[in-house]
Amino acid sequence: MAKRFKVGDHIKWNSEAGYVSGHISRVHTQDTTYKGHHRYASEEEPQYEIKSDKTDHVAMHKDAALTLMDH
Repeated sequence: MAKRFKVGDHIKWNSEAGYVSGHISRVHTQDTTYKGHHRYASEEEPQYEIKSDKTDHVAMHKDAALTLMDH
């Protein structure tokens, strides 16, 4: 079963530049287009929109790529 995160959760993920942390700003449960790319999402496998803690960068990932951070 997939991990479940919610808006506001503080998470980290591994990017090309190393680990990045941020907060979930939106949960997508239907297919969407993000930065010109089709992203598959469903209730069973949502996509999470995450705003970086250090920059204005926004990323989108499935929960398997994310780790919840301690508050």
